[in-house]
Amino acid sequence: MDAWLDANATTLVVVLAAASAALLLLAVVLLALWRHSRRAARRAVRERAAAQRERLDLELQLAEQGSRLTMVRELHEIAVHSVSVIATQAEGAQYAASQDPSAATRSAAAIAAAARETLADLRRVMTVARGGEVDADEQPGLANVQELFRVMRDAGLGVDFTETGSSHELRHGAELAVYRILQEALSNSLDHGGPGTTATVAFTWTDDGLKVLVEDDGTRAAAIRNGLDPYAEAQKQGYTVDDDLAALTQAPNGRGMTEMRERTELFGGVFEAHPVPGVGFTVQAVFPSLRYHNGVHGVPLDRR
Repeated sequence: MDAWLDANATTLVVVLAAASAALLLLAVVLLALWRHSRRAARRAVRERAAAQRERLDLELQLAEQGSRLTMVRELHEIAVHSVSVIATQAEGAQYAASQDPSAATRSAAAIAAAARETLADLRRVMTVARGGEVDADEQPGLANVQELFRVMRDAGLGVDFTETGSSHELRHGAELAVYRILQEALSNSLDHGGPGTTATVAFTWTDDGLKVLVEDDGTRAAAIRNGLDPYAEAQKQGYTVDDDLAALTQAPNGRGMTEMRERTELFGGVFEAHPVPGVGFTVQAVFPSLRYHNGVHGVPLDRR
C-alpha cells in the first residue's frame, strides 16, 4: 500500500486538488444561485405587497364611488319629482291667473318654495359628485415627495435628498408639475441606470422660485454591475470639448423628456438635461417665479 501511494502520490494530489476545485466551484455556483433566488424572492415580495396595496386602494375607491352613485341617484329622483311638481303648479297658476288672481299668488309662492327645495337637492347632488371627482382625480404634490422616494428605493434606486432655502406655498398645479418632473427623472434613472444607481435630488428655494436638480450615476453603476472599473471605463470613453458642446446644445429626445420640458415651460421655467460621460445623467428644472406664476403670463395675481 505504501509502495502504491509512493508511486501514485502525484496523481493522487492532482485528483484531490481537482476534486477540491470542483467542490469550491460548486459552492460558488450554489452561493450565486442562492443570492439570486433571495433577490428574486425579495423582489417578488415587494411586488406582491405593492399589488396588494393597489388592489385595496382600488376596492376602497370603488366602494366609495358606489356609495356616491347611490346617493346621487336618490337625490336625482327627488329632484326630478320636485321639478314635476313645479311644472304642475306653474300650469295651474297659469290657468288660475285668469280666473282667480289670489290663487295665482298662492301658486307662485308654492312654486318658489318647491324651487328652493329642488335647488337645495341639486346642490347636494353636486356636492356628492364633486367629492367623487376629487377622490378619483386627486393628484400628488410636494407633500408626497418622501413617499415617491420610498417607492423608488424599494424598486432599487438609491435616493439622496437635500433641500436649501426657505420653502413657500405653491399653487397645486405648480406642485403637481414639480412632482411629475421629479417622478419622471427618477424613473429614467432607474430604467437606464438599473439597480444600484444612486440619484441625488436637490431642491433649492429662492424668494420666488425653485430649482430642481436630479443627478444620477447610472453609467458608473452599470460598469460596476458588469465587474468593470468605472473610472477606467470613463477614461476609455474619452471626454472632449465636443462632448461639452453637445451636452449644452443637444436636447435629449423622448416622450418623458418632452413632457418634463413642457411642464417646466408651462410655469415659466427652463428645463435642461444632459448625460455626464462616465457618470450618468443630469436633469434640471429652474422656475424663477414659481411662487406667483399663474400659468399664463407669469404675472403675480395675488400675494398670499
